[in-house]
Parts: sequence; structure tokens; C-alpha cells
Amino acid sequence: MSSQKSSSVPTKDITPVQQMTASCSGAVITSLFVTPLDVVKIRLQAQNSSFPKGKCFVYCNGLMDICVCENGNSKAWYKTPGCFTGTLDAFIKIIHVEGVRSLWSGLPPTLVMAVPATVIYFTCYDQLCSVLKHRMGDRSDYVPLLAGAIARVGSATVISPLELVRTKMQSEKLSYRELSAVIWSALHNKGWRSLWRGWGPTLLRDVPFSAMYWFNYEKGKAWLCQYYNCSDPTFAITFMAGALSGSFASVITLPFDVVKTRRQVELGELQTIKLSTQVSSSTYHVMKRIVAENGVSGLFAGFLPRLIKVAPACAVMISTYEFGKAFFHRYNQKKQRVTKLQPSTSSRPEKH
Repeated sequence: MSSQKSSSVPTKDITPVQQMTASCSGAVITSLFVTPLDVVKIRLQAQNSSFPKGKCFVYCNGLMDICVCENGNSKAWYKTPGCFTGTLDAFIKIIHVEGVRSLWSGLPPTLVMAVPATVIYFTCYDQLCSVLKHRMGDRSDYVPLLAGAIARVGSATVISPLELVRTKMQSEKLSYRELSAVIWSALHNKGWRSLWRGWGPTLLRDVPFSAMYWFNYEKGKAWLCQYYNCSDPTFAITFMAGALSGSFASVITLPFDVVKTRRQVELGELQTIKLSTQVSSSTYHVMKRIVAENGVSGLFAGFLPRLIKVAPACAVMISTYEFGKAFFHRYNQKKQRVTKLQPSTSSRPEKH
């Protein structure tokens, strides 16, 4: 069974606005669900080592990386990690001492930046799939791979300038006027291209991930539908296919994720101590330095944590998105049936 046959909701049956609504709801639900899990994981890791002033680390809440730096200007949620004996104990103590809101640290920048990026990404993917399947015909099995890669390039390019704003806001406590002055200074000194700094390493990680993810997701969804003998994929099928395809893609692209994290942390630390030195050059040189410092295994650092957080995030996002599309598909069909019935009753000839 081809991936084309397994598509639960044809793109033409729902409008782009409905696609965006479905992806937006999926992005919000994913961030709300995954953020507390990763915050607890980071807190458990933080209690085992000190967090010196000026240092940064990166955590992910399911949709995007959050780079957190301590520069002494503000109190951060990670400053007093406490003593936790396990995951459940960490949940209880964080809620009791710091309040429930602490479990969703880093959520505002996610909702501001990652949700629009996800909306653009998923909507573009569906629209591209529809066009490419029509054009490629018999070779449509490779459409998810191509559409996933192109959609990721587009969304990353559009959202990339906001990375500068997000990094500045997380590394320094700036007012909006100060932040605006920093951005205009960067534009004046380094030009418009400075807003897309780090675009290359981001694409090296995210484009292969997206291509493999969508290709394996569509294939896995088709295989599961065939195995369970169902015409349309259920919520459970999309959940399993999303988790498995996300896990595979995350493992393959892990070295590029390590490079992106290293560059993001170094940039945050330099901004925290008011330096502008260029530490990292090309992706190749960063990889070379990581291998020299930690060996080849350094390129696969964080294998298990990345797998644990990517799998549920992909599963929740795609299953929620597919559920939203199916909802709008049923809504549109019902609306069409009502519309068809109305003319038939009004066009009956009058009896004289």
C-alpha cells in the first residue's frame, strides 16, 4: 500500500486556514504536554552539577530549543534545583515550592515563535504534497521526503530572524526599547544577513530530519493501516507512526543537533559576558573540535534524552494535527450535504 492511498484527509477537502488551525492546536498541545517533562529532566540533571555565572544550557520543550543563561540580572527557575530523588519527587517539590507555572518555563517564547513556525511548516507540507503528487505520478512515494525537506527550508528561513530576538531575550534582561536598539545596531553593522546567523547549521539538522520523518511516517502509517485492515488511520496509528519515525530521524541527525546546541550555548555565553568573539566557524570545524575534545562519541552526546523527548513530541504533534484535519474534513462534508439538500427542496415545482 502506498503512502498516497493512506492519506487520511485529502488536502483539497480542507482549506489552508483549517490546516493552519489544526497545526496550531497541535503545536500548542505539544508544547503544553512536553514542556513539564523536559523541565523536570533538566532539573534532575542540574542538581548533580553547579551552574556557574555566565554559563548556559539548552533544553527543548517539544517544539524548539530554549537556551537559558544566568547573568545575575534575574532570578531563574533553575537557580535552586533542590534535592530530588526521582521524577515524581521532582514534580511534587517543584509544584509545592515554586508553583505549577514553573513546570512550563520557556513556554512564552515557544508560543511566540515555534507555533507560527509549526503552522507554516505543516501547512506548506500538505500543500506541497498535493501539488507534487499530481506532478510526479508513479513516483509519488518519494513526495513526503521532498515535500518535508522543502517545507522545512521555508519555515526555517521565515522564522530565523526571530532567533536573534529569542537568544537576546534569554541571555540578557532587556527592555523592548533596548532589544530594538540591539537589533538595529546589528542591522547597521552587519547588514540584513546577520538576522539569518545560524541558518546553515539549523538546516543541516532540520532538513534531513524532516525528509526522513515524513517519508517514514507516511510509509509507517500505510503499513499500520494495512496491518490492522483499516481504510483510514486511527489516532493510535498516527501516534505510533509519528513516534517511530521521529525516533529514527532524531538518531540519524543527532550529530547536527549536537553542533547546533554547541553553537547556541557558546553564543549565549558570549552575550552574557558582553563579548562578541566568533568562537565557532563552520559546522565542519565545530564537529572537528567536538571529536578532538570528546572523540567520535561526542557527536552522539545526549542520545537517550533526545530520543525520549523527540518521540512523544512527534507523536503528540502529528496525531493531534491529523485529528484536527479529520475533524474539519467531517465538518466540510456535513456542510456540503446540507448545502446540496437546500436547493433540492426549494426548486420543486409549485402545484397549481
